[in-house]
Amino acid sequence: MLKFRPSLLVSLALFAAAGPGAAAAQSVESVMLPAPDLFSAAGRETGLGSDLWKGASAATARTVLPLLAQKPLSPAGSALARAVLATGARGPEGGGDDPALAAARAEALIALEEADSAQAVLRRTGGLDRNAALSQVAAEAALLTGADQEACDIAQALSVDRDQIYWLRLRAYCQARAGEPAARLTYDLAQGVERDAIFARLMGAKLAGAGDPGAAALRNGLDLALSRSLSLDLGGAEPGPGVAGALDGPPPPQARWPMIAGDGPVSAAMAVLAQGDLALAEGVRSALAQDDAPQPDALDLALLDALIAAAADRQDAPTLDRLVERGGVGEAHHRRRAQEAALLLAALGTPFSPQARGEFAAFALPQPKAPVARAFAMDQAANSKLAGETALLALWTSAEAGPNGPAAADRARIISALAAAGLHDHARAYAVEGLLALR
Repeated sequence: MLKFRPSLLVSLALFAAAGPGAAAAQSVESVMLPAPDLFSAAGRETGLGSDLWKGASAATARTVLPLLAQKPLSPAGSALARAVLATGARGPEGGGDDPALAAARAEALIALEEADSAQAVLRRTGGLDRNAALSQVAAEAALLTGADQEACDIAQALSVDRDQIYWLRLRAYCQARAGEPAARLTYDLAQGVERDAIFARLMGAKLAGAGDPGAAALRNGLDLALSRSLSLDLGGAEPGPGVAGALDGPPPPQARWPMIAGDGPVSAAMAVLAQGDLALAEGVRSALAQDDAPQPDALDLALLDALIAAAADRQDAPTLDRLVERGGVGEAHHRRRAQEAALLLAALGTPFSPQARGEFAAFALPQPKAPVARAFAMDQAANSKLAGETALLALWTSAEAGPNGPAAADRARIISALAAAGLHDHARAYAVEGLLALR
């Protein structure tokens, strides 16, 4: 005999009383998800959302993505660029199905030492065989990661623009690798189209199976594959964009800064913090607070406190007040360091006291270099929580600034915008980088 719990009997009675329309009322509405596009595949987990590019401008992306493959970035800029480019999300409006823009994304990932991420994206990208630009960056990613056969398969599958010089050279290498007699003819054809002395000596030795190929070459993935196949010493060659990451492995997701510690505990604490060891830096700072500890320069100590606060995501109003105070005394060089440090710490959201705010407002800091229109667009994107658009505009200014990163006024604007757009970890990295530059 079946036994029913009283609660179940009550539920059944209520359902029966509701009548035949109850089931229809409880139907679940289906939601049509947008179809994936050329940006939807992820290179790796980045912590950024699938709505990253919501509201972003394809025109901005078409300007910025090629810059990221061509111009060196600071560590903070590189970390931001790698994160947004490796994220899987539907692309900027009007650009998600643009093969040229998708290729620019992958090329930038390779230049930023993330060939593995580029390869992961392109393995899940359709239509490679119908687009030479996408196929070329996919082949380069494969060669950089040591997947030579995959690169050869991509070259074989390509159905358009097969007579371009890159494909002639790659096919010559693939044919030689497979021991095909046609390799010599393809090599001669490639040299007839565009002579290349480095390719000639490496490929000549590969075809001959003997002789001196000379030094290794590391300009790109094909050079790397040829040099590896000839068992050449890769240590003495200057690696091109993306090749260093293939040799040394990708950089860590978080920004890190090379810094040699100078004399004294403050410099040592800054150096370990630059390498990501916040706990050790805080330990050194605690030791300096002891009564019997030698007291370092007041500005240096304030800079260390600002660095620790930025790295720890802590608001430190007393340190900001001290920086403003140091910004009004002493030599001009030291005043400028304190003023810029105060600007960067305040950009993260640390509030001024009324007295400090009044003093800070009188500082004559250098003007920003980014165009007014771009800065305004970045602020508007940040206020609208458009993370991808904000990142692109910040990276545009960063790429123009070079490997040391933006100057203080532009950097503070970037820090504030990234924080407002929800990219707070990257805002902190830009702040730490700027404060380290003032040490």
